[in-house]
Amino acid sequence: MSFFEALGQEAVQSYTPWVLAVAAITFVLSKAIAVDKPRFKALFFFVGAHLTLLVATAGFHAAGSTLAELTRSPTWVFGAVSLVACGATLLFSVILPRVRLHTPLIVQDVVVGIAMVATAVAVLSRAGVNLSGLIATSAVFTAMLGFSLQDVIGNIAGGLALQVDNSIEEGDWIRVGDVTGKVVEVRWRHTAVETRNWETVLIPNTVMTKSNVFILGKRRGQPRQLRRWVYFNVDWRFQPGDVVNVVQTAVRAAQIERVAREPQPNVVLIDMTETFGKYAVRYYLTDIAVDDPTDSEVRACVYFALQRADMTLAMPAHALFVTEETSDRKAIKTEKQLARRRQLLETLELFKGLAAEERNELARHMKYAPFARGEVMTRQGADAHWLYLVEDGEATVRVSDGLNDREVAQLKGPCFFGEMSLLTGESRSATVVANGEVECFRLDKAAMQKVIAARPEVAEQLARVLAERKVTLQAVKEGLSADAARERAARETNALLSRIRSFFALD
Repeated sequence: MSFFEALGQEAVQSYTPWVLAVAAITFVLSKAIAVDKPRFKALFFFVGAHLTLLVATAGFHAAGSTLAELTRSPTWVFGAVSLVACGATLLFSVILPRVRLHTPLIVQDVVVGIAMVATAVAVLSRAGVNLSGLIATSAVFTAMLGFSLQDVIGNIAGGLALQVDNSIEEGDWIRVGDVTGKVVEVRWRHTAVETRNWETVLIPNTVMTKSNVFILGKRRGQPRQLRRWVYFNVDWRFQPGDVVNVVQTAVRAAQIERVAREPQPNVVLIDMTETFGKYAVRYYLTDIAVDDPTDSEVRACVYFALQRADMTLAMPAHALFVTEETSDRKAIKTEKQLARRRQLLETLELFKGLAAEERNELARHMKYAPFARGEVMTRQGADAHWLYLVEDGEATVRVSDGLNDREVAQLKGPCFFGEMSLLTGESRSATVVANGEVECFRLDKAAMQKVIAARPEVAEQLARVLAERKVTLQAVKEGLSADAARERAARETNALLSRIRSFFALD
């Protein structure tokens, strides 16, 4: 018998045409419509082993060698196992994902492994192979192997349990002992966890099943977010209630990325020492991977909130200052601060018409009010009778109509905003949010009252500047002529002057 005749005969007996046809169909369908990424490596291995043994069996058969009897059964086994691999690929990569059933890889491996063993036993039994002696011998071998590999078997069983009950899923942030990180894969032997330090820690599954595993930020029926604590100390010169109110109001109003709106951040007094109180901001982090950068933004918000309230962070009681704070030194520092504020007033159009003495008076009453990124500097609809003078930094102006919140302008220092609230008492017309750290001063009604009361003509100057500023924008938008713009500016000046005089009780 020729080789090709033997090959054809052996191929028919071992169902090789069916194996090749089913394998080809599986490959085409998986490439075309598979939802999950198919695993072809095992399939190609079994089909390749089947074809290799088929060629060897045909060669032995054509040569009349008795080795053909030895290779024929393995050929049939690999052919049958290839069909199981094809079916598993179609089931787990095409069919189940289409009905939105995604099975863990370890479960797939167990099911396919059991199916392959059962198929191999069935094929060998039909081929007349006596398996009773093999089973009896393997029982003793299995017991010895199980005893020596109990840790490995425990890891496998642990991995299977983790996958089956879905207690820990890929993407979960967990803490096991001193390891904190994101679960990226649950394998047979270990669970792979990626830490924030760009490390991958392989935790044996026996450790996962025997230890307390904390799943961070996970609560039934709630969004994934983790409570964080940011600590700070303030000395007893300031009442605890005032400290809590100042910081809590600032943090809640700030638009800090990754800080949850619900539950709201809160501030608590957590401990008391002889010289200062220990406080903490408690907030919920929405992206667990970005913990330290978000903590940093919250700390900046705390710092600037305390600065605006003239509260200082506590220093150690044993701190020593070797610089003598004389009256001359204080005077120099005060003069430098006043010069800085006068310079800012001189650069702003609203105050250029004032006399130097008047600007100096306003400078003495300007209050330092810095803001951190994301903090709300003023909110639409609020009654706040003061003006903000931005020395350096940028902010976004947003307006809400009750349904939509849109950006209408960008502010960049040196500039000012809130002039209508200061001069006429009207509510804030927009919300202003700091884009970064903003060096800013606040000027309130009491300071402006002194200047206007001393020289009432200042009210007219301020009204004229504001009217011209407003009409200039309107002229550009509406295409007003120069005469029309002047007439409108005159009307706006009179209207504003009337409101200013009424607000400051000049009539």
